[in-house]
Amino acid sequence: MAKKVAKSEKKVQAAGKPSSFVDTRVIYCGDNLEQLKNFPDQCVDLIYIDPPFNSNRNYEVFWGETKEKRSFEDRHASTQAYIDFMRPRCVELHRVLKNTGSFYYHCDWHASHYVKIMLDQIFGQNQFQAELVWKRTTAHGDTRGYGHITDSIFFYTLSNDFTWNRQTRPYSEAHIESSYRQVDPESGKRFMLADLTGAGTRNGETGLSWRGIDVTAKNRHWIRPPTELDRMDSEGTIYWPPKGSMPRYKKFLHEDTGMPLDNIWTDIPAVGSQSAERLGYPTQKPLALLDRIVKASSNPNDIVLDAFCGCGTALVAAENLGRQWIGVDISPTACRVMAKRLRDVCGMKEDEKLWRIGRGFAVRDLPWTEEQLRKIPHFEFENWAVIALGGMPNKAQVGDMGIDGRIYPVSATPKKREDELEFMDVWYPIQVKQKDKVGRPDIDSFEAVMTREDRSKGFFVSFDYSQDALSEIQAFFKKSGRSIVALTVKDILDEQIALKLA
Repeated sequence: MAKKVAKSEKKVQAAGKPSSFVDTRVIYCGDNLEQLKNFPDQCVDLIYIDPPFNSNRNYEVFWGETKEKRSFEDRHASTQAYIDFMRPRCVELHRVLKNTGSFYYHCDWHASHYVKIMLDQIFGQNQFQAELVWKRTTAHGDTRGYGHITDSIFFYTLSNDFTWNRQTRPYSEAHIESSYRQVDPESGKRFMLADLTGAGTRNGETGLSWRGIDVTAKNRHWIRPPTELDRMDSEGTIYWPPKGSMPRYKKFLHEDTGMPLDNIWTDIPAVGSQSAERLGYPTQKPLALLDRIVKASSNPNDIVLDAFCGCGTALVAAENLGRQWIGVDISPTACRVMAKRLRDVCGMKEDEKLWRIGRGFAVRDLPWTEEQLRKIPHFEFENWAVIALGGMPNKAQVGDMGIDGRIYPVSATPKKREDELEFMDVWYPIQVKQKDKVGRPDIDSFEAVMTREDRSKGFFVSFDYSQDALSEIQAFFKKSGRSIVALTVKDILDEQIALKLA
């Protein structure tokens, strides 16, 4: 049975750290797989993630904070690449979730069926609670076939003893008009008539006669003991019909909390172009959606984790509802947008000193300086550069044949149409050199790799390039039609990648 805890949803000021093992009210900038490995087992009450997937959309975004033009691409060109990327992260998320916790995975139609299989393997089929279907738009411009207007949110738990707070939504006007047709003459309030009895007999007080009515003879029982029925009658909440029919209960509309939520959510619109909460983030979810999830599956001062937190909607919802929270995102821009949103919307201060006394929040692990990156081990530098480009690092650090990572572009198509789980044939190699200045011999070697692998484009990352190296890149393109994108560490730190690729 789910653990049902009735708690006030009024904002509660979270005081101090609720756990001595994990820091909260912190945004971590970096790869969530590495960040999650630092978390202890079973330390989080609620996890919500909305990881990006290849949807063949390139986003040109004007950020509300800086008005800089950004280009966002979903980086996973095949379902298998996406699942391989997500599986170790979901294993870590499963590990850090409390036994009474809940896990929500938000995705669209592109890979939802494969995600469900993966989550069944990690959490167990019996711990799948629901597939929530969110209607995010009313129309879609698909020219052929059915329009995709919904997202799926898979809801899992670790046990049957999970936190659950019953949620409702307001009745429609049509339902009110058809069901709450009666109007109380004294108060003028709408009500509907409900049964005062239930099926089956009882031997206790609810089986006794009341006001001369032998309810047992009708093979039923009262919903309240006779003493409570007397009180209800004196308060005017019992309706006595003419001609001696059974009395009924007046269920007033203003006392009804609404319709219990089902798994199809059509009442929360997406963040539109004119929405007041719109930040310009390409996959921003409405605050009302996260409010509902946080209310249903956590209690005040519980810990909420979003490991792909983007512009921070889950964090804002958690803060507004008096929960503790942790956010992780690999994008420095997203982390800065999150911080500004917490300051502007939630009135929080970004200050380590205030954070230590439970009043502010902190942003950690923002991109390193060039000086720091020169000092870290070579393999760590390689991983940092590949991940910063949105690529996938090699699993093995030796025998990489001159390739440190790969980028799967959104334009890729399956090599084998009959097998959607095959890797895409279209990918771009990444070469990383922890050098002050890359020379022509380094470029010559990478050109050989691109020729051997028959790649049309490749990416090179270093601190700087000699003029000979840059000239060779141009000559290689003229000779072969293959392009090498030369990026510096400064380009990555200053977030100029999108401009160079435009």
